[in-house]
Amino acid sequence: MLFGGIEAGGTKFVCAVGDESGHIKEKVQFLTRTPDETMENVLTFFSTFNVNAVGIGSFGPIDVNPSSETYGFITSTPKTAWQHYPIKQTVEHALHVPVGFSTDVNSAALGEISLGAAKGLDSCLYMTVGTGIGAGAIVKGHILDGLSHPEMGHILVRRHPDDRYLGACPFHQDCLEGLASGPALEARWGKKGVELANQTEVWEIEAYYIAQALMQYMLILSPKKVILGGGVMHQKQLFPLIQSKLVELINGYIQLPASLSDYIISPGLGNDSGIVGAIFLAKQA
Repeated sequence: MLFGGIEAGGTKFVCAVGDESGHIKEKVQFLTRTPDETMENVLTFFSTFNVNAVGIGSFGPIDVNPSSETYGFITSTPKTAWQHYPIKQTVEHALHVPVGFSTDVNSAALGEISLGAAKGLDSCLYMTVGTGIGAGAIVKGHILDGLSHPEMGHILVRRHPDDRYLGACPFHQDCLEGLASGPALEARWGKKGVELANQTEVWEIEAYYIAQALMQYMLILSPKKVILGGGVMHQKQLFPLIQSKLVELINGYIQLPASLSDYIISPGLGNDSGIVGAIFLAKQA
């Protein structure tokens, strides 16, 4: 059996076909343009395969409530051309197969627990820190959602005492994404993160915010593995800073894993977490 996966990102789409084990047979990617242009590329790719189902891990916000009239839609995204776009239904109607649907970060969490760094566990948290910040969670083997999908990138955090940057989020200004995303880094320091690699104060402030977020996620969800991906997390010096700050914040209240370097880690699937997860969404569908 063949399953299709779509990792629908705000910057690029990745499409792949894989087998029942989640191993990718063929993969393509292209820039995210208008819905008509982008979905034409998606459907052209899948037209050459006889897939049994497709999974979509999408940028959001999206509607994941099956009883909603707009289930399967991308909803209030800042990408105006994609607002209220029925991405799930578009794929279903074109390919006539079942379509699984979740967020891009939920899809990445599913990929990591299926074949990646959390394989063999029944819970994990995947957090991406890049153009935006988002996180998805697997709890007792299932993707976490409810009234909607989690929006963990928009929690409120305490401001670092040395941080005078107001924040980049158009909705909340100084939420986690507003203070610690890639665009926030660039706006605060006047350079992209890759140009700031050797400036300790940059990453001390960044770790301060990410560690606060992880503390909240850990206290609420108690994941058995925390996986940090996204462009900002390519700065590997962040990991020990985050781990150290997390120990300070927890302050002995709960017992942390003996080796935080084995608990808070990079994606085991590298850049393929989301697309592998999308293939497993297809399998579930």
